[in-house]
Amino acid sequence: MPTSVMLDAGHGGYDLGSTYNGRQEKDDTLRLALAVGEVLQNNGIDVQYTRTMDTFVPLYDRAAMANEAGVDGFVSIHRNSYPTDNELSGVQALDYDLSGIKYEMAQNINKELETIGFVDLGVNPRPNLVVLKATQMPAVLVEAGFINSDTDNMLVDQNFDAIAQAIADGIMGTLETEPVGNLGTPDAEPVGDLGTLEVDPEGNGVSYSVQVGLFRNPAYARRLLNELTVQDFPAYIDDYSGRYDRVLVGALPTLDEATAMERRLKSAGYQTLVISNNG
Repeated sequence: MPTSVMLDAGHGGYDLGSTYNGRQEKDDTLRLALAVGEVLQNNGIDVQYTRTMDTFVPLYDRAAMANEAGVDGFVSIHRNSYPTDNELSGVQALDYDLSGIKYEMAQNINKELETIGFVDLGVNPRPNLVVLKATQMPAVLVEAGFINSDTDNMLVDQNFDAIAQAIADGIMGTLETEPVGNLGTPDAEPVGDLGTLEVDPEGNGVSYSVQVGLFRNPAYARRLLNELTVQDFPAYIDDYSGRYDRVLVGALPTLDEATAMERRLKSAGYQTLVISNNG
């Protein structure tokens, strides 16, 4: 499981963010980021923050902090706004290009927040946002309801702890994918450990697959399966050790074919691992 996440409380200091009836976005984002961080830390994740006080941090500095720390995920927390008060409500997430694990994380956070009562407005691409394009790890920006929506503000105020838990669950449910080598079983080994393993020309049953995800939550595995299937990848779900749903692509007879498939998946934005299947 990835062990570190950087939480970015939007705005801060003289940058108030959006405001409504005396409410300031910078205050809501900091309070929520700290609460999400507490949940993550209680679940064994190393949490770092771009700010923990009411201070201004330049956008490029936020991305640089995450890159220098080498964290496994970056989540920027904001409140949305619309020109007309109380016209729109709901949660929205942004990522760079609607692909890969960052897109999954954005979707998962939205789905978790929907269970609190928010309308899920979906995930939109924002390739020009600094915190999404300058970060070197999966990065998501969460718009936790509209600050100029009385409905959303009521949800935030009355369900604050549940909202923090929901965002944390969306992060953990996505980033709890573990390398196969850390869970090692005899029939699933990382390519780096294949040393003497070769495809048997006499057909003793060695083949290769590309792992794209490993989830404790089966709903997330099914969502990834559907996403891959729509893109014509031959994906399927394998029950791994009775504890995880593993999303695999292909049952390929040679390592070269598996490597070619892995390149296709990586070019589509997925994090991958080639594994062997011993018959």
